[in-house]
Amino acid sequence: MKPTLVILAAGMGSRYGGLKQMDPMGPSGEVIIDYSIFDAIRAGFGKVVFVIRRDIEADFKEAFGDKLSKQIPVEYVYQEPDVSKYTSETVERSKPWGTAQAVLSAKDVVKEPFAVINADDYYGKEAYELLVKFLSDQPAGNHYSMVGYELPKTLSEFGTVSRGVCKVDENRSLTEIVERKKVGRDEAGTIRFHNPDGERGTLGEDTIVSMNMFGFTPTFFDYIDEYFGNFVRENIKDPSAEMTIPDILNELIAKNEVSVKVLTSRDSWFGVTYKEDKPDVIGRLNSLIEGGVYPDNLWGN
Repeated sequence: MKPTLVILAAGMGSRYGGLKQMDPMGPSGEVIIDYSIFDAIRAGFGKVVFVIRRDIEADFKEAFGDKLSKQIPVEYVYQEPDVSKYTSETVERSKPWGTAQAVLSAKDVVKEPFAVINADDYYGKEAYELLVKFLSDQPAGNHYSMVGYELPKTLSEFGTVSRGVCKVDENRSLTEIVERKKVGRDEAGTIRFHNPDGERGTLGEDTIVSMNMFGFTPTFFDYIDEYFGNFVRENIKDPSAEMTIPDILNELIAKNEVSVKVLTSRDSWFGVTYKEDKPDVIGRLNSLIEGGVYPDNLWGN
C-alpha cells in the first residue's frame, strides 16, 4: 500500500502578505507545492490530500485539479473552526485551531500510512525518499517519524523565524520538540533566539529542527481526536489558541505511547516566510533545474 501525502494548505500567509501557496516560483509557473508533489510521486507516494479552507477551494482546484489528476489521485478536505463535536458551548472564532486540527481533517479519507507537510515549504527530494522507506517498513502501530534539518539550512536572511528544536536520544528517536521564537543570526554570526516569555539563548550550528514534515500511521488520528477535544474544552474562550502537531507528539512521547524516529535530510529546506525570500527561492529552484534535479517544465504541459 502506497503512503499518502497530506498537504497543509489552509494557512493565511500573514507575514508573507498574501496566499503564498499559489505564488509562482518555477520557470513554467510552478509553485512550491508542485515540486513537493513531483518529489512525492517519484519517491512512491500514491495519493495527495489537500487540507484547505473553503474560501480558497475554487482557486486550488483550478490550479491543481486538471494538472495533477493525470499524475496522482487528489482529494480535498476542509479545516474549519467548527468544534461542535467537542463542546456544546458557543464558540466565537473565525480561524481554525492549528496544525493538529488540520491533520485531523483528513481522517475520513486517509486509511494508510501518511506524511504531513506544509504547502509553502520546499523539503528536497531526499526527504520524501526517507519517509517512503520508513512508512513502508513501519506500516502499522505507533511508530512515527519526522524529517529533521540542520538549523543553518532553514534560516531567512530577511528576518527571524520560529523553529522547533529537536531533542534526540542515542537511537535517533525524538524526545521533545522545543519551540524557539525569533531565531536568527546576530552581527557576529551566532544563531540566537528570543522567546516571548523573555527566555534568550544561542543555538549550535548542528542543531536539528522540525519543519513540520512527519510520517504517521492512521493511529495518530485517534490520538489527535482525544487530545484535541480536551484542548478545545480547556481553551474555549481563547480565540487565538492553537494545538500543533509537536504539542501532541510531546505529550505522547512523554507518556511512552509512541516513538518518533528522526530522519535527517542532507538537503536544504527553503520557503517564503517573507516576500523578500521569493528571489532566493526562485534562484535555488533554477539551480536545481540546472543541476538536473527537475525539468524546466515540471509537468510537461
